[in-house]
Amino acid sequence: MPHHTSLIALLSVGFVSAFVFGLLAQRLKLSPLVGYLLAGIIVGPFTPGFVADQGLASQLAEIGVILLMFGVGLHFSLRDLLDVKGIAIPGALGQIAFVTAIGTGFGLWHGWDTMGAVVFGLALSVASTVVVMRALEERRLLDTRRGRIAIGWLVVEDLAMVLALVLLPAIAGALGAGEKIGAAGIAGALVWTLVKVTAFVVVMLVVGKRAIPWILEHVAGLGSRELFTLSILAIALGVAFGAAYLFDVSFALGAFFAGMLLNESELSHKAAADSLPMRDAFAVLFFVSVGMLFNPSIMLEQPMWVLATVGIIVLGNALVGYLIVRLLGLPKLTGLTISASLSQIGEFSFILAGLGLSQKLLPQEAHDLILAGALLSIIANPFLFAWLDAWQRRQQPGTAVTTVTQPLSEVPEDMGGHAIVIGYGRVGRELTRLLQHRGIPLVLVESDPDRVEAARKNGLVTVRGNAAAEGVLKAARPQSAQLAILAMPQALEAGEIIARLKAIHPGISVLARAHSEAEVKHLLAHGADAAVLAERELAYSLVDMMMATPPWRAARADVAPAAS
Repeated sequence: MPHHTSLIALLSVGFVSAFVFGLLAQRLKLSPLVGYLLAGIIVGPFTPGFVADQGLASQLAEIGVILLMFGVGLHFSLRDLLDVKGIAIPGALGQIAFVTAIGTGFGLWHGWDTMGAVVFGLALSVASTVVVMRALEERRLLDTRRGRIAIGWLVVEDLAMVLALVLLPAIAGALGAGEKIGAAGIAGALVWTLVKVTAFVVVMLVVGKRAIPWILEHVAGLGSRELFTLSILAIALGVAFGAAYLFDVSFALGAFFAGMLLNESELSHKAAADSLPMRDAFAVLFFVSVGMLFNPSIMLEQPMWVLATVGIIVLGNALVGYLIVRLLGLPKLTGLTISASLSQIGEFSFILAGLGLSQKLLPQEAHDLILAGALLSIIANPFLFAWLDAWQRRQQPGTAVTTVTQPLSEVPEDMGGHAIVIGYGRVGRELTRLLQHRGIPLVLVESDPDRVEAARKNGLVTVRGNAAAEGVLKAARPQSAQLAILAMPQALEAGEIIARLKAIHPGISVLARAHSEAEVKHLLAHGADAAVLAERELAYSLVDMMMATPPWRAARADVAPAAS
């Protein structure tokens, strides 16, 4: 293959294989992350057939890390953390310390040096936010007390890992000098790193907090969607590069702060929506590149070490999480939910493992064990949640356990003859306002937590979650509703939701919005009773307004009516 096509080959084969294996994982009720990692293994150097360029893959993976961390910052919720700070902060820090200690002991027993063992243990202590959020959303637990504790716990874990990503390069650099500088020199290097990080944070809070939202508002006012999307990528990548170049801190920290400050802007939802496709694409490449670094032969050569690693991840995290929750006086079901949530590792573990490997702190064998443990723990996680569901169903109704499982906002059991509105963006907000004004009973379905909170403040009965999930849709009681309106802009996803609505209640009337004739056809083909083409309706409204103003009104009055 010609050398100049290596990038095209990597992108083509990477995306195609990730799609195939990700789709297969989804069909098997597993996280798509499993599929992406398997795709990386297939195109990596340790399996026969096509081998992607690892040098290019690592650079594209770095972009994936930047955009992943930008997304973490963009969705960072200090409010979620503060709501449960008394549980999440001591719980997460205690769990990280306990599992890191076990992993460190495992590594020392295995013959690795101290820092390699510590990095190994740290990587085993942080759960995947992607996996946990999906499991909680499917079970409509995001709005329960235990769901909020789990999310707050994950926020603390993420913040701890961001700090670790900042300090690891400094430790690696100090250890590189080794005997020359000693313990005092290492401490000095860490202090100097913290000084640079503090300087970066100060600059971002003083300058970035004002400049980033101002730039976005200015670009948004120009009316160019391409420039707005480009401005988001420029901010994410530019701040990340500037953080590394000017302050010598990690790309990850710079991207995280850029996203966190952007979260303060009123345009954060639009920024998140516009950057999502690019962020998802590079995140997929990141997971593929991680899979490329994994040597699957370790599962055959060292099965007992692999099982021990999985045991630390699943049993270690679950046990300490459960014990901490119970010691804090919370119900048994809450403890089991936290245990199931923590019993897997994901994206932050991969970032830590990759950084440790590149800084020569982590041996290749440890890196392979982390990836093997992640794969197997993510595969096992749905079965743990299924066991938890079965255990919960066996509990007697009316106990404290049942009370704890109730969402903070529930659709009344006697709700009937209502309208279901899916989506609380600009269209959904205006639509619900008009329907409320007319006294029509409503149930709103929305996945974004900020929008859910705003809707509830406006008095709307709201189900939090993705309407494409069967449990979320059923919670809106479509079987007793008269009408459903899909105010969401994603027509393809809306088509699937319409089909499910009609399957639950064939007699329900369904209206949807579209942005093209093709989308109108797609929505009607999936069962919509009517699809509104936004641009066409806008044109009709503008013409009606024009014809109601002089001189057009007089001209219309002069036109004789047609003969009957």
